[in-house]
Amino acid sequence: MSDDKQPLARIPLAGVIGSPVAHSKSPQLHGHWLRTNGIAGYYIPMDVGADDLAQVLQTLPKLGFVGVNITVPHKERALALADLVTDRATLIGAANTLIFRKDGKLHADNTDGYGFIQNLRQNAPTWRPEAGPAAVLGAGGAARAVVASLLDVGVPEIFISNRTRIRAEALQSEFGKRLTVVDWVQAGNMLEDAVTVVNTTSLGMLGKPPLRVPLDGLRRGALVTDLVYAPLKTQLLIEAEKMGCVTVDGLGMLLHQAVPAFERWFGVRPIVDSATRAAVLR
Repeated sequence: MSDDKQPLARIPLAGVIGSPVAHSKSPQLHGHWLRTNGIAGYYIPMDVGADDLAQVLQTLPKLGFVGVNITVPHKERALALADLVTDRATLIGAANTLIFRKDGKLHADNTDGYGFIQNLRQNAPTWRPEAGPAAVLGAGGAARAVVASLLDVGVPEIFISNRTRIRAEALQSEFGKRLTVVDWVQAGNMLEDAVTVVNTTSLGMLGKPPLRVPLDGLRRGALVTDLVYAPLKTQLLIEAEKMGCVTVDGLGMLLHQAVPAFERWFGVRPIVDSATRAAVLR
């Protein structure tokens, strides 16, 4: 009697590469989506040193990996190692998502800006980016994604302030005349005209110093968002809420930036809903 059983399909694997990486919420997030969509796949955190990154990225496709997320400190290096790079990853200068293509090519994308905007659209549906200037605190990698995406959706002008002014000036030289650099000691002043206010720094995060920018200039009805999501409600958001601002926490950006990656790797577009938030906060 012949055995006509077909060989089982290879289980798709994905994961997140960084150093450190144990704190990442991405395994909880993707694990939730894999379960709820009935997909027999796995998402694995991998602590990889800088010297090993290139070799690891060459090896993973041979083990059944369809792609990986990239986090600190490898986002710029991953971009340089890629064969194909999306326009938005080039603009931001970093990759957070890699797709291992069937033709062997490494495809780099950056979905941080997409995740940032989708979070605002879902949780502040009345937000109108074109209604006036934005104020951005910080000028690191996350700020690059935020600035690029705000300009893309029609924010007319961005005031940007960073503790080290030269980093803000570097962003201004790259993104052009719609950016105005403000000294850190004057950062509170740029809030007065802003209809969108974004903290991209780690100030206010658990275990980090507080954000000491004066907030008395915040406009009632302005949208205030913080990329920090531990704690979920930062002091910035608490104060902004008291002043009549619309506030959006940073967790949604993490959830939404993962949507395009999951879809590319596993062939299903996942939904960001209350159950998704709950799975990540567990």
